[in-house]
Amino acid sequence: MDSGYYVAYAGLAARMQALDIVASNLANSSTPGFKSQSSFYRALSAAQDGEVLSPLNQAVNEFGILGGSRVDVRSGSLESTGNSMDLAMEGDAFFSVQTPAGIRYTRNGSFQLNAARQLTTQDGNFVLAEQGPARTVPITLPTGTVSVSPDGTISVDGGLVAKLHVVQFAPGTDITPEGNSMYSAPAGSERPGNSSNVRQGMLESSNLNPVQGAVGLILLQRQADMLGRALTIFSTDFDRAAAQDVPRV
Repeated sequence: MDSGYYVAYAGLAARMQALDIVASNLANSSTPGFKSQSSFYRALSAAQDGEVLSPLNQAVNEFGILGGSRVDVRSGSLESTGNSMDLAMEGDAFFSVQTPAGIRYTRNGSFQLNAARQLTTQDGNFVLAEQGPARTVPITLPTGTVSVSPDGTISVDGGLVAKLHVVQFAPGTDITPEGNSMYSAPAGSERPGNSSNVRQGMLESSNLNPVQGAVGLILLQRQADMLGRALTIFSTDFDRAAAQDVPRV
């Protein structure tokens, strides 16, 4: 069978997967703290995990598949909300959050108080504070006027209550998206986010450029359409060859 059919099929499958990534980006263009993702491709022969391929296999399988996606960690713009529970991060750091799956990280500072006056995300996950050099705890706020300083220190009516556990990661650290604005990171990769500042009464917007996202979506749709037509042509040629060869058998 002509390897062109496999090339077209792999290309179409990769573009369909990439379309899911772009669609997710656009759907979260208004999600606070959202970090867009970009897809990347690699040759099928490069994905064989060191398997030795013959020259023929290398030639036949040297076509692109989806290699994965990368998180764009660039900051979005900060927008004022006037809500004292809204916090934005100025710099590269993340807020630490306790989830059922463990500690996760977010730039979405749209926080709230639950019935027990614990500071949580909109999904009910606990925002964490520092307690000692290697321990974090949920934050409980007494009644009063809440103030958050740039270093993450939380005060109520002038009294110190807690300090947000703010962390950052070395450039190139592989952070993994979980949901719309939550991320996980390799164990032991976090370090103190001392170079970042917390801004109270503000939220960070998504770092996605909607125009570029829409253009990327259109380009992927056109590529998928082209590869779909190529598949149709290959399939037609195969059917024609089979119809001509079968009577000769």
